[in-house]
Amino acid sequence: MTGLFDGVLDRGPVGPLTDDTAWLQGLLDAEAALARALADTGLITVEQADVITAACVAHHYDPAALGAAAVDGGNPVIPLVKELTARVRESDAEAARHVHRGATSQDIMDTAAMLLIRRAGRALHMDLSALNADLRTLAHRHRVTPMPGRTLLQQALPTTFGAVAAGWAQGLGEAARRLAEVLTHHLAAQLGGAVGTLASLDPHGPDVVAAYAAHLELPEPVLPWHTERGRVVEVAAALGRVCGAVGTVAQDVVLLAQTEIGEVTEEGGVGVGGSSTMPHKRNPVAAVSALANARQAPGLVATLLAAQIQEHQRAAGSWHAEWRPLTDLLRRTGSAVAWLRTSVERIRVHPDRMRADLELTGGLALSERLTTDLVPELGRMEAHRRVTEACRVALAQERDLVETVTEHLDGLRTPERIRALLDPAAYLGAAPVFTDRVTGRTGPDGTDRPGPTDSEEGSP
Repeated sequence: MTGLFDGVLDRGPVGPLTDDTAWLQGLLDAEAALARALADTGLITVEQADVITAACVAHHYDPAALGAAAVDGGNPVIPLVKELTARVRESDAEAARHVHRGATSQDIMDTAAMLLIRRAGRALHMDLSALNADLRTLAHRHRVTPMPGRTLLQQALPTTFGAVAAGWAQGLGEAARRLAEVLTHHLAAQLGGAVGTLASLDPHGPDVVAAYAAHLELPEPVLPWHTERGRVVEVAAALGRVCGAVGTVAQDVVLLAQTEIGEVTEEGGVGVGGSSTMPHKRNPVAAVSALANARQAPGLVATLLAAQIQEHQRAAGSWHAEWRPLTDLLRRTGSAVAWLRTSVERIRVHPDRMRADLELTGGLALSERLTTDLVPELGRMEAHRRVTEACRVALAQERDLVETVTEHLDGLRTPERIRALLDPAAYLGAAPVFTDRVTGRTGPDGTDRPGPTDSEEGSP
């Protein structure tokens, strides 16, 4: 069932991989893997494990009913094990005696969380890789398109839209690489029993854990990690980083699409980005929605960071506190990435408007170039003083900057030379070179190289 806010807050492939059914299947996958591991170590028969595994299918159970029943024990595993045992008993009473053998509720919950993270994380990473490729293409297309560079929201020096898009791509690429690393190296199965000793399976406990992890295709931990929540925190931090990178791009798009700036727009077709009251509006709704999702990440990450402080061998409430924010963080991150992909697909760049915005300062944004050009003759301090004074006078008296600078330089530069120095397209520095590094045309050493592939960004 689709919720009222799901159209905006649950876009993309991650939502279905983290819903109640996905969680339920994760819990059941953990129970099935446990049965298989018990069979591998000779504690039950293969036939008994088969019966248990056959019952571990989500559509046999009602998530809402399990949730309601969870109030008595404090987690949904307890009623699930009760129903699973009853279903297995219908086929094999002896097999039913071994359902959930050796495990505690947190083992199953933590393992299901790791499975959800891996499944959703892989889908998220694929979306990130596609988004990054789109941004690299955009950057290459506009590698020498001049636009105002802005610092503290004010025009500074010229840059290129290619360099801006390359910066977006680089940030997202680094976030994708970190996410891949976490998915590959920081997940693990969880099986420790009541206090992390697996005493009820002694002396087979360690062998059962190894087989359990193998069936789940999750790394085997050195020991149970019931109250050592570094794995969850690593995931939270990686997802938070993705949202930070996405939010930075989305916010830039929103700002650049302002009426007064108009350097980019989202072109989504008839009716897209409209207003309930103003027929003229064409809002960058995809970027806005990406930003709405990304902005929720810091609070969710903070909750997961706070929950890592846990007591003794099993915590009272802290691991329970992770379930919802972890799910929400996965979903918000997935939605943020999906919306940003849509924004980039819709984006239309307006080079003429960028050039017009560069002209708004009448050349003042190029004052650094004038100073630099004068340093060999005047020294940096004197060159800076003269150009600063000329800029002040031009602003105060609303005079032409070329004329004013010419007067303040006492014939050191001709008006034609000054006008050439104030051309923004001629003062882009290494912006095209840096863009090429990200788009894959050259490496940091300046040599040609093929474009980045998904494998370079890491695949979990």
